[in-house]
Order: sequence, then C-alpha cells, then structure tokens
Amino acid sequence: MMSEGKTSTPEPEIPVTIAMSSGLLFKQEQQSYGPAFNFVKALKAVNAELRNHYPESEELFKVILIDDSSSSDFLMDQIREHELITLLPVTEDQLVNELRNKTHLYLSDEPNRLKVQEALNGGVAAAIMSTPTNIITESENQLRVAFDGDAVLFSNESELVFKSGGLQEYLKNEEQNVENTMNGGPFKGFLEVLIKLQKKLHNRGLYKKCPIRTYLVTSRGAGCDGYRALNTLQTWGLELDEAVFVGGADKGPTLQRIKPHLFFDDQQCHVGAALEVGTVACLVLSPN
Repeated sequence: MMSEGKTSTPEPEIPVTIAMSSGLLFKQEQQSYGPAFNFVKALKAVNAELRNHYPESEELFKVILIDDSSSSDFLMDQIREHELITLLPVTEDQLVNELRNKTHLYLSDEPNRLKVQEALNGGVAAAIMSTPTNIITESENQLRVAFDGDAVLFSNESELVFKSGGLQEYLKNEEQNVENTMNGGPFKGFLEVLIKLQKKLHNRGLYKKCPIRTYLVTSRGAGCDGYRALNTLQTWGLELDEAVFVGGADKGPTLQRIKPHLFFDDQQCHVGAALEVGTVACLVLSPN
C-alpha cells in the first residue's frame, strides 16, 4: 500500500532504438535499398500512428545507422528523407560500448559476426541479417515480427537438453517442468517493447487494425513443450498475436503465410527455410 501523499512515478518514455549497419538499409555502391528497408518503412508507419494518438510521447522507434563514411551524398539524402533515421559515424569496431544500455536491437551482416557476438554477450539483442533473393512482405503499414522460441525469446536450457539427450529426453524434461517458467532469452526485452507499444495502440481502440503484430514460430510441438512456452509468455505478461508450433517441421510455409518483415532464429536451417520463401531472416548466435 502506498504511503499517504505519495504517488508512483511513471517510467520515463524513451525511444525504442534499433541500430544497424548502414548497408542493411541503403546499399551505397548500387544506390539502392537493403534488406532492412521494408522493416524501417513499417517502423515509420507505426511512428505515425503513435504520434497521432500520443502526440507528446517520445516513445517512438528510432533507427541508428552505423557508418564511418558519412560523406556519401546518397546516404545523407536518404537519412534526410526518412526522419526516424540518425547516423552514428563510428565503425563496427567502436560499436559495442555505444550500444550497451542504449539500444533495444542491433542488426548487422555476416562480416561483423564477432561484433554481433560481443553485443549479445553484453546483453544487447543482436543478430546477423541475411537477404533472400526475392523479399516478400505483405504490408508497409503493419510491422510484423516473428520470433523463434528457445535461445531467442527463451533461454537455451531446453535446447541443451535436446542436444545432449535427444528428443525423448527433451520431451521428458518438458513434461517434468511443464508448469515451470523458462528463463528469458536474448530477445525477450525486444518483444517486451513491441508489446508495450502495441498495448498503447490497443488502448486507443486499434485492435484489428493495430500496426504491430508479433508471432512465435517455434519447433516445439503442441504438447507439454508447447504449453510450457505459452505458460512462460503468460507468466511474463507477454501475449503475442499468434503462436505456431510446427513440431520440428519446416518453418517456411508458416513464414510464407505470415510474411513478417523480420524473423529471428538461432538455427541456420530455419534461417535458410525463411530465405527460401522470401523472408528477411536474422540469425541469433549462441552465447559464449
């Protein structure tokens, strides 16, 4: 019970900051767009809705481009055209200290794998983005983000049981721990900020037409292992728009139906399946 005369202090509203290598958004040599461009356009659409309903709020998406060659006219023209983007003129080698405690998500490409690993080890949600041959997304006005479960939203504790003991040991472990909440994975925090913004828009009556949708696309089945995942999310207070349990099957058909702007997974085989159906997929590295 609060003491008389005291009021609770609301949490400060800060931007949801997403840092990425500039080449993921703008390919300067070809003067064309990179694989993250549709994702950023969707962020811009969400910002427009948030400004419409919460004009005084600072809780908006902000994109920071990491680039140490900011003299490019093409890059600067694009930044001026897209007001949510700012430039951080540092190299990837100088990056991790800039990101820690300030960034909700960091996206880079394969040549910067070590920096992605370093960011993950520092507590930043980070992943390596891969580009499909033909990017297929459904909407520019609705942000769609899909997550794997184990080692992404959840810790890798169950995945380690599977790797060491096989499927039967994994299923036994999930049955024994079905009511026990899993620990959070590296992308739990990013999901939390997405759902926080989503709830703000729901509070303004935007349900069916909400510009944010979140998905769980997991190899867990619909038995105890799937129930444990849902129970964990419910305990955290995180309700996704859709949860799909593929039970070890190919995730490609589900992603082809959902058409997310980004999909996060820790398994290269699932990243490959996503790329085959036109989904921009991001590989989440295992913790060191």
